[in-house]
Amino acid sequence: MNKGVKVTVIGSVFAVMVGGAGYGAFNIVSALNGDGGSGAGGSEVKSGPLGADEVQEASEKFFADWEKGSAATAAQFTNNNAAAKTLLTSYAEDAHITAVKITPGTVKGTTVPFTVKAKVSYEGKSAPLTYKSSLTVVRGLTTGKPLVDWKPSVVHPELRTDQDSLVTGSSSTPPIEAVDRGGKVLTKDKYPSLGPILDALREKYGARVGGTPGVELYVRHDGNGAPDTSLLTLSKGKAGTLQTTISATAQAAAEKAVTKYDNSSVVAVKPSTGEVLAVANHRDDGFNAAFEGKVAPGSTMKIITAAMLIDNGVTSMNGPAPCPPEAVWQGQTFHNLKNMQPNEKATLANSFMRSCNTAFIKLIDEKPLTDESLTAEAQNKFGLGRDNWKTGITSQDGSVPAAGGPDRAAGAIGQGQVTMNPLNMASVTATAITGAFRQPYLVSPKLDDRELATAEGLRAGTVYQLKQMMRMTATQAPGTATGIMQGLGSADIGAKTGSAEVDGNATSNSWFTGFRNDVAAAAMTEQGGHGVDAAGPIVRAVLVAGD
Repeated sequence: MNKGVKVTVIGSVFAVMVGGAGYGAFNIVSALNGDGGSGAGGSEVKSGPLGADEVQEASEKFFADWEKGSAATAAQFTNNNAAAKTLLTSYAEDAHITAVKITPGTVKGTTVPFTVKAKVSYEGKSAPLTYKSSLTVVRGLTTGKPLVDWKPSVVHPELRTDQDSLVTGSSSTPPIEAVDRGGKVLTKDKYPSLGPILDALREKYGARVGGTPGVELYVRHDGNGAPDTSLLTLSKGKAGTLQTTISATAQAAAEKAVTKYDNSSVVAVKPSTGEVLAVANHRDDGFNAAFEGKVAPGSTMKIITAAMLIDNGVTSMNGPAPCPPEAVWQGQTFHNLKNMQPNEKATLANSFMRSCNTAFIKLIDEKPLTDESLTAEAQNKFGLGRDNWKTGITSQDGSVPAAGGPDRAAGAIGQGQVTMNPLNMASVTATAITGAFRQPYLVSPKLDDRELATAEGLRAGTVYQLKQMMRMTATQAPGTATGIMQGLGSADIGAKTGSAEVDGNATSNSWFTGFRNDVAAAAMTEQGGHGVDAAGPIVRAVLVAGD
């Protein structure tokens, strides 16, 4: 947005690293500078749970002064006086929001939902503004008074960090009208999880597709490099048309599917071209985990590990891959999922179908495998881990570092130092069933002459075996994906399930990747359990929609 517009960054005693909960992000909260309001004056400090009257009184006083534009006074009713005063002052001065009317909703315990109706005015142009938010009332640590628990999202739900600010002014990038592969318009209203992605596409391509800027109210995300988020248009600019690879049908299915599971993400690609057909996230933090996440992929990684075993002549789909109850690698003991029956005569296909951890760990000690073998397979055959994907927006292309000790064994089953996201695993499936690595992309490289990543791909014999094992996993007992993938007609289908343990979480992350004809999709649900519990139904829904 226009850098000449005055911006007041929200002051705070909070230090925040943004990147998505569960994706390596964390929050560090320091002690607040008092409780916001005036001191207790020597009177006894009240303690214990808040009463309904206290919640109502604190919220009503805060709302009343916010409506009057009395930032300093309203801030006194919060537990972070300085930060609240700065943002509420900026609300009027930098965002030019006036005539504020706040209507509380039904109080739930100490949480008060509310609706804001106001007016935004800038250089003779104005527009009505309406949005919903909520606040929580807490007891002050030192005063015992009921106070609004300060968060930027109280003022507007799109203010996610203490570095975010509201600004009204001329936009620095023209608006875009993003369309799908068939020319259908893609909007935030119809496809909510595309919101941050459309913002990123506008930031990068708005000036390239012939538009002119307008005047808008927007969120400036100064702290994390994210593109500005447009909230309201006061004066329309001219939107340039941006062609994407998205399929509106697949995107609609992805949007609906992820909403059924908290902290879920999914990506679908077209294996024959690398085009991204759908990308959806269901998260509160706005993080594009589908493209930018970096977490352990669990047993979906066995697609790459199986390819490594086949390519290096260790075994084949019909060759031996015994599945003992446990496997010890350099002092660390690995187990299978509960109730998995051991099978010392298992083939690779059988151990792949059942997702036997010990079978894969037992085989990684075979010659000619080394600590670098899995890394080489991932980079050279699947195009992963080189930090060179150019999808059209920010993305991560996975990481499979060379590892010795227990991490070498853990990496073979998608744990240890290995990290992926749904975009990566959808690409892995696409490579596995076609033999060719085609870097996924959301916008044609012809638009900005960017060079897509390349890799040598897989041999025909390896492709045949991987595709057969994924087919068997989806269609034959004891394949772990048969329940989810059944009923998909005469289509060519295949899948691989996965669950990934995360330190500190009682429940594993759910992973699932699969294909149906010329569509490959992968999903991940944080703490979703086994692959078929959450990620599986999401992938199935997207595969059914097709392209």
